[in-house]
Amino acid sequence: MEKQQKHNIQFPDFQKIDIRAGTIVSCGVVEGSNKLLKLEVDFGELGKRQILAGIYAWYEPNELVGLQTMFVVNMEPRTIMDLESQGMLLALEVDKDDKPVLLVPKSQVTNGSSAI
Repeated sequence: MEKQQKHNIQFPDFQKIDIRAGTIVSCGVVEGSNKLLKLEVDFGELGKRQILAGIYAWYEPNELVGLQTMFVVNMEPRTIMDLESQGMLLALEVDKDDKPVLLVPKSQVTNGSSAI
């Protein structure tokens, strides 16, 4: 089943999104959840942030440590299961195995590099 395209937005709305590369330095299962992983992500000069991601059904914590991927870093912080999430991991919905595909730079970049 294919999803419908969302409504068009104006370019100034898109410019509000701050997408940055970060390296996952630690990852663990959120106690009491069968979906959430707690990521500690290094964004270079922006510092480290805690980000919760609902990808535990597809990814083991140890396979994510050291991975550089893309995040939205200017999301309003959100509390989930008494933990604060300070951003959002970017992934494509699913691949042929129904596993979300993480957005990974083709080449290693400096942590905190922004999308242009």
